Amino acid sequence: MTPGAIAVLSLSMSTDAFAAAVGRGAAHRPALGQALRAGLVFGVIEAITPIIGWSLGLIAAGLIQQIDHWIAFALLAVVGAHMIKEGLSKPDAEDEGAPSRRGGLLALVATAVGTSIDAAAVGVGLAFIGADIWIIAASIGFTTFVLTTTGMLIGKAVGVRFGKTAELLGGVALIGIGLLILAEHLGWIGGLAS
Repeated sequence: MTPGAIAVLSLSMSTDAFAAAVGRGAAHRPALGQALRAGLVFGVIEAITPIIGWSLGLIAAGLIQQIDHWIAFALLAVVGAHMIKEGLSKPDAEDEGAPSRRGGLLALVATAVGTSIDAAAVGVGLAFIGADIWIIAASIGFTTFVLTTTGMLIGKAVGVRFGKTAELLGGVALIGIGLLILAEHLGWIGGLAS
């Protein structure tokens, strides 16, 4: 793959993580260190998943392609539904004056995994074309780290006043991404990349 193609692939694999990060940033108002931690979690997971897909592609090409859309949909739907529930709840007293403590590391990892399942499917395809998975995975991971950290800080700038709305919209967006992945893989719509 050319450097330009790797850059486009990296950006496309990172956009859903960016969208989720903006919603989380608005709802949880992270400090720079927390935004960097979220970026690191998302970046590492986003870098690992295409390697997993690539490995599975080498071992059993059809396996991940048959179930990846269901896994992505389920994870994104659960995390999205939780975000919607939180977005619809009344603001707590802590929401008015301090950053939220909800959405710990487990929720962060679940969101990161949910937004990166599509990268595993991409990894399967990369195994078939003999691409250098290590360079591509590093590029995807770094791009995701930068976009997620930036998204968290953008969300923080939006502020607590919009946090519930952003969390609600973020939940809807995650469910929408899951539905699009499912619809594409089930053949209900054409490829999202085309």
